[in-house]
Amino acid sequence: MQAVLLAGPADVDGFRREARRLLQAQVPPAAVRWQVAGAAPTAETAGLWADEPESAATSSLDAAPAGASAVRVPAAFVELCGQVLLHSDPGRFALMYRLLWRLVHEPALRHDPLDPDRLQAAELAAAVRRDIHKMRAFVRFRPVGDDRHVAWFEPDHHIVEANAPFFMRRFAQMRWAILTPRRCVEWDGNALHFQPGADRSSAPQADAGERLWLTYYEHIFNPARLKIAMMEREMPRRYWPNLPEAALIAPLAAAAAARTGQMIEAPATPPRSMRAIQLHREAPAPAGRPPATLDELRAATNACNACPIGALATQAVCGEGPAGASHMLVGEQPGDQEDLAGRPFVGPAGQLLDRALAELGWLRGEVYLANAVKHFKYELRGKRRLHKTAGQREAQACAQWLTHEIELVQPRVLVALGATAARTLLGRQVAVTRERGRWLHERADGRPVFVTWHPSALLRLPDGERQAAYGAWLDDLAACRSAETV
Repeated sequence: MQAVLLAGPADVDGFRREARRLLQAQVPPAAVRWQVAGAAPTAETAGLWADEPESAATSSLDAAPAGASAVRVPAAFVELCGQVLLHSDPGRFALMYRLLWRLVHEPALRHDPLDPDRLQAAELAAAVRRDIHKMRAFVRFRPVGDDRHVAWFEPDHHIVEANAPFFMRRFAQMRWAILTPRRCVEWDGNALHFQPGADRSSAPQADAGERLWLTYYEHIFNPARLKIAMMEREMPRRYWPNLPEAALIAPLAAAAAARTGQMIEAPATPPRSMRAIQLHREAPAPAGRPPATLDELRAATNACNACPIGALATQAVCGEGPAGASHMLVGEQPGDQEDLAGRPFVGPAGQLLDRALAELGWLRGEVYLANAVKHFKYELRGKRRLHKTAGQREAQACAQWLTHEIELVQPRVLVALGATAARTLLGRQVAVTRERGRWLHERADGRPVFVTWHPSALLRLPDGERQAAYGAWLDDLAACRSAETV
């Protein structure tokens, strides 16, 4: 009998590593017993583990035989395995190793959706996905101190580590911690830290901000749309003790019928003509004096409604870097990750730019990174927000903020990454392919503009063309860094 000890209840990588070794050693599922470090032995494994020290639990696993072929399974099984192993069912490891063994030795299994093992695995995976969704929907942070927020949640399964990156992206600018009985996670603004489970008494109490949220929730409640059964299906009662708004559900539901009648009997609101409804306004000059600091600029940009983009974005994304930087690199607009983080060039394009700067020995902190458009323009595709190029009028409405940014930072030169940035900086259409790699002296303030590709343009190239284009782009950045070129 082979005894396998995993590092923890969510040790997916450890399971995959040990399962691969067992499979290559031709150890059948019936000859394997799975155990989690620190877990109390089950009735099935108590006798097995009582006679051997924990440190020797994996000593009987031999290395893979020389020349053993790689284990190949459907890609869907890998994803399924990653979900099922987060379930709290103690038999999940045995189930997935049995399925792996059968997929290798019974090729017809992958075409049998009614197989009991496959059905059980699908059921466990669905439960884990539901638990992940509920955690994202029902975590409620409460402030603790000046800059930290803490939430309490009670998951059914071992999902905290798998779900933590979602909260890291969603609340990147906030220091937070999520406490659960199984596992705790903290985000300090730079990295995630995991700790053992906590007690409910560690959770913070309600505060004034929560009372404000309850007032808001009460006023947006629509009694005409109340469906108790559907609400309880989406928000089961077991989550209610941790939801501040749950205390309002019963009284609001009880008064729903009367409030619905009042809404029906109320007279209709007189319609206004479309001419009286001003949806958008032209880009105004800044009210009063121009922003005197970068902080004032950020506040003014966040309040801007000169075009419709700002109403849909999470926040404005102004530039980042030292005032007085010699080079200001200007991109098109923030993307999805920049919109959530409130910082420029932190998504895939920003990572490629960081790589290029590092290869040139050019520190990111030495340059000022900005965008011509300060809000993220996108279109929804399901739950995804896909980048959409800002129109000319939208870019013009935002140009004033870039102008103020240049005046406050006082860079010696400007680097236009892409056509939108080049058009905003030069006031004309720019063919990047034809004019890249050159210094253009057309601005009234005398600052030269160097035009090159935006890093996202390189990411969209076919694999066969990307490396050569990256080398040319790297040459452009090296040239614009050189003071002799200007």
